[in-house]
Amino acid sequence: MTLRQLCNDATIRLAARFGSGEAKWMVRIIMENLKGYSLADLAIKADDEVTDWLAGKVDGIVGRLLDDEPIQYVFSEARFYGLKLKVTPATLIPRPETEELVGMIVRDHDRKPDLRVLDACTGSGCIALALARNLPFSKVEAFDFSDAALAVAEENNKALRTGVCFYRQDALSLPSPSDPVYDIVVSNPPYIAEHERESMEPNVLLYEPASALFVPDGNPLVFYHSIAAYSLRALKPGGRIYFELNPDYADLLAQDMGQAGWEEVSVELDIERRKRFLSATCPVR
Repeated sequence: MTLRQLCNDATIRLAARFGSGEAKWMVRIIMENLKGYSLADLAIKADDEVTDWLAGKVDGIVGRLLDDEPIQYVFSEARFYGLKLKVTPATLIPRPETEELVGMIVRDHDRKPDLRVLDACTGSGCIALALARNLPFSKVEAFDFSDAALAVAEENNKALRTGVCFYRQDALSLPSPSDPVYDIVVSNPPYIAEHERESMEPNVLLYEPASALFVPDGNPLVFYHSIAAYSLRALKPGGRIYFELNPDYADLLAQDMGQAGWEEVSVELDIERRKRFLSATCPVR
C-alpha cells in the first residue's frame, strides 16, 4: 500500500462521518503526529510504500475517531493562541472562543507591564499560559479544583517555561482576600446548563470532563456569582474582570453584576455573533 492509498482510505472512512473537509484535516494531523509529515511531504512521498506498522496505527486512530474520541485526546495535544498544549480527558479541549477571550485581554492591556493576573477554573492552563506569554512582565496565578487538571497545567507550564503559579482551590469556596492585589481576573468556568446535554455532540459528552462543563439548571450562574463576589475584594480599584459565558445567561449576569456594584459592565459578541463574553471594572471602594 502506498502513502497516497493509505491517506485516501482513511479520508474516505472519516468523511462518511465528519465530512470531506474535516476528514482531510484529520488525516493531515494523523500523519503529522505519526511521521512528522507536512503537506509537502505527503505529496512528495505519495507513491512510497508504507509499513504494516504505519497502516495499523492509522487504522487504529481512525477507529478511535469514528468512536467520537476527539483527535486532541488521541494525541494529547491542542493548539491555543500560538501555543502547543498537552490536553487529557481531565481537561477541556481549548475552544476558539476562549482564544477570542485571551485576545480581548491582550488588546486591553498589552501596553501595561507588571500586571498581576488571576485565572479561575484554569483547566489545562490555556488562558493563564497564553496571558503569561503575551502580557509583558506579568505575574499570573491560576487555580482549579481538579488535581488531575492541575497536573496537566503544571506540565504545560514547565514545557513552556511560563512561570505561572498554579494551585488547588474550589471556585465555590473562595477565601476572603486580605488585600486587593489583582489587576485582572479572568475565568471560563462551567456554564452549560444540564438541560442542554441532549443537544450536545457525543465527542463532548463521552470524553470531556462533565465537572468542567455543566451547572445546575436552577443555578446556572453559580460560578460567576462566586468568582465575581471574590473579585470585588481581590481586584484593585479600576481592575477588570473577564468572563466567557453561556449566551443564554449573558444579560442576566450583566444585570446581576451591575446590581452588585460593578462598573462599565459590557457584554461582547464572539465571531459567531453570540453573547459570549462579559467584562467589568472594579469600582473604587
